[in-house]
Amino acid sequence: MTDGFAKAYLAALAVMEQNGMPDALHETAAFLGRKDGVSADDDSLRAHLAGSDKDDELRMQLHLRLAKWDNLDEASWTEGTEPHTDQRRALVVRLLEVDDLTGKMLAEQFPIAGKDDDIVIADEDDWQPWYTEELRKKRDFYWKSYQGLLTRKGWEPEAIAALDQATDEVVERLSDPTRVEAYQAKGLVVGYVQSGKTANFTGVVAKAIDAGYRLVIVLTGTTDLLRNQTQRRLDMELIGVENILGGADPDDQAALDDVDYQDDPDWIDGKFLSHGVKPNDADRPAIHRLTRYAGDYKSLKHGIEALNFLKVDKALPFYDPTNLHPADAKVAIVKKNSTVLTKLVNDLHKISAKLGHIPVLIIDDESDQASVNTSNPKKWLDDQKERTAINRLIARLLRDLPRAQYVGYTATPFANVFIDPSDAEDIFPKDFLISLRRAPGYVGAADFHDLDAELDDVERTFATSREKAHVRFVLEEGGEDDKTLLRAIDTFVLTGAMKLYREAEGIHVFRHHTMLVHEAMRTAKHKEQADRIRSLWKKAGYYSAASRDRLRGLFDADVRPVAEAVGQGLPTPVTFDELLPYVSDAVARIGQTDPVIVVNSDKDAATEDLDFDRRPVWRILVGGNKLARGFTVEGLTVSYFLRKTAMADAMMQMGRWFGFRQNYKDLVRLYISPNLYDGFEAIVRDEEFFRNELRRYATRVDGEPQVTPRQIPPLVAQHIPWLKPTASNKMYNVELVERRSPGVGLEPTGYPKDPNDLQANTEAMLPLIEAATDRVLLHSSPKSTYPALMGTISQGGLLDVLGALRWFEPEHFAPDLRWLRRLGPEKVEDWAVILPQHVRGTEAVRMLMGHGPLSLFRRRRRRDPYFGALSEPRHRRTAARIVGLSTEPADVEADKWARPRRGAFLLYPVIETDPPVAPEINSHQVIMVFHLLAPAEATASDGRLVTFKTRDSRKARAAIVDAD
Repeated sequence: MTDGFAKAYLAALAVMEQNGMPDALHETAAFLGRKDGVSADDDSLRAHLAGSDKDDELRMQLHLRLAKWDNLDEASWTEGTEPHTDQRRALVVRLLEVDDLTGKMLAEQFPIAGKDDDIVIADEDDWQPWYTEELRKKRDFYWKSYQGLLTRKGWEPEAIAALDQATDEVVERLSDPTRVEAYQAKGLVVGYVQSGKTANFTGVVAKAIDAGYRLVIVLTGTTDLLRNQTQRRLDMELIGVENILGGADPDDQAALDDVDYQDDPDWIDGKFLSHGVKPNDADRPAIHRLTRYAGDYKSLKHGIEALNFLKVDKALPFYDPTNLHPADAKVAIVKKNSTVLTKLVNDLHKISAKLGHIPVLIIDDESDQASVNTSNPKKWLDDQKERTAINRLIARLLRDLPRAQYVGYTATPFANVFIDPSDAEDIFPKDFLISLRRAPGYVGAADFHDLDAELDDVERTFATSREKAHVRFVLEEGGEDDKTLLRAIDTFVLTGAMKLYREAEGIHVFRHHTMLVHEAMRTAKHKEQADRIRSLWKKAGYYSAASRDRLRGLFDADVRPVAEAVGQGLPTPVTFDELLPYVSDAVARIGQTDPVIVVNSDKDAATEDLDFDRRPVWRILVGGNKLARGFTVEGLTVSYFLRKTAMADAMMQMGRWFGFRQNYKDLVRLYISPNLYDGFEAIVRDEEFFRNELRRYATRVDGEPQVTPRQIPPLVAQHIPWLKPTASNKMYNVELVERRSPGVGLEPTGYPKDPNDLQANTEAMLPLIEAATDRVLLHSSPKSTYPALMGTISQGGLLDVLGALRWFEPEHFAPDLRWLRRLGPEKVEDWAVILPQHVRGTEAVRMLMGHGPLSLFRRRRRRDPYFGALSEPRHRRTAARIVGLSTEPADVEADKWARPRRGAFLLYPVIETDPPVAPEINSHQVIMVFHLLAPAEATASDGRLVTFKTRDSRKARAAIVDAD
């Protein structure tokens, strides 16, 4: 095909983007390419797509437009079709007026992405929609540049479309920057650890500047490492060459002396974003940087005018469109440090512009810098003073700038603002909370844990078990396990060689390759750790015959079989000898000067600066807090974590191995202690459960939201009720009344530990044990069965049992019980009681209160005093079939127990240690745990899934009120 052909179709797609809808593709392309004599028809387009590679511009733009149309929630042309459905794509194809063969090719080459929307929970009482499609198309200079950069970086069109939608969801919840009445919106965006939150807020900043926000303050973490990384990212991907040069002649070396990226390889190689034109020349705002790569915010003194804003029409306020849109924007990337923030606050009071007239966007990256520590409440409380000082300065900015919008970013839904009212009063996200979907290509918790997988040890293979493929356990006893640490270093060498092998095969250029070692938080220990690693590196003898034999064994036993099992066809050597030349290269890169970089706050201990931006890094990193929250460790492939300090300290480091691992996900290894791994899995489970809970509550009832941000604190408290803030004169204004779970499994985990409470609970459960007298064989899959004891109990009988139970926290189950008590016989008549029994006779069985023998199930309090998962997926499938929520697997026996208005109740006698040898176990030695599933019809008359009440009804809209 000719260049004119592609040019005509690209122009047609651009017209459709401007119009906001698909239209006659061939007809539009033919009209726009008429001067070039373009033949625009289905045959020609199919031929072009069939003969083009993945980097073809027309292919990429067509894919991007299809992804955006597939993803769009609602528009004038969508005719009621849902996003990400065959019906939506069929409508798009019809509006494009392409034939069936072309439609089929589009479906094959550009399939519909899976639907997993962001969760939006918002208070809409004060919201005035303003960010219209017309405005987005009219003012999109910086967003369009950023979107183009992401395309050139190789982002998938579906990922760009998802980012476009997610950033729209944030910007539309801000106040209109031209609004006459000042309104301050406050929100929180919840992502995942290392999941691309920076890309989201970069897109938000781009769209906000396009829309009229003229001062942007990005608050980063507490270290220079993170601030500098964020500054460079925004400079490179959003602000761009023209704004960095600030009018300087790029050919005048003297004029360039003040540019802070002159020695940056990416600047020299032209990888920084170029807008192609000076923004002012295109009647768009320029961006003036108030901070530089190597320097945090400094008092401007005589240069204070750099922070000032000038008006075209002095008779009108600055926020009037006449003044606002021609004005340039200012951007400051500021470390979250009281001294630095104080300088910024003081300088704002020195400018001549009226602070009350300036539309400001404050992005609080890593807003949970001293975050909720889910395993050490004391440390969380100790950090409160630090959090309070920073929050007071942010509050001062918000008071001084009444048109400022505050958007916090965090990786956990258990954010400080939902836990401690004394922390949250000024930055509580009263207007919106947006929980981002998991980004395509993201490697997260599910990639390292076999969550809910039914795998016996004999069935676990590298292909079936994520844990077996990626996790290598380290014994905690003694701590100084040189053998395992050397194995981790050997793995680092081999995976580096694998990257070089793939690079030679044309797969990818791996600029960085890193290993992270964390055994202690104290800086004094880091030097010891570094010296230990250097000693092991020397002893490893990587150029010796002995080391080759050792590496060969590790390659054959671990690296190669995992790559073959989960590498998705990426190039992998068949033999170690094929890899050997690349092993030598990897060893040379890692050990060329010093294989270790110490990264901490002790300048005497730190060996050199960690600079991913300006040079390749192939090293082993030893560090603590400086490598903690927010900072991206590029090329991270091997992580070595050992619990030698409190779990809380190590938790700050957890998740460094999450992120995007393009073309080397199969090479990632995590060396970790079993306890730390289990503790983290428990937190991951709880967070995911809470995200799913929010997703359910985000659905509207009668056009109204079920939950607003001010109602989230009591929901968070249900998950971490032991974490109480210090005595405060403030409290959250909302209490949880009922939590309703029709058709959704309910599995409390906060059981007591006191033997008297355990005995009381076991005795309370006796009616359920007495009811389950039928011994049956149930199907866990078409080919597998398990034995169980079954029976039924009335709704009233079950409520008597549940009402008598004791919990670690009294309110742990109370909102659920209040819902169950409201269910009349028209909703639930009775419950099928299921006591699963072990398949293998070698597992623990005992008599209990004269009944049995009953199978005992070993479970752990993975986040003491809370258990992790209690029920098993195969048992839950039986419950779902009885309740009518599932038809798989086929099970004649389970079907005998199914009937309308019947719930299912799984009951497990649980032990935490090996049971006594005696044939009977005492009632105080077991924890009776359960999983219940109510019918989907067990709904309340108002259709809501959750209800609340306010403490102070006089301030019903307030999130935080004075304590009594």
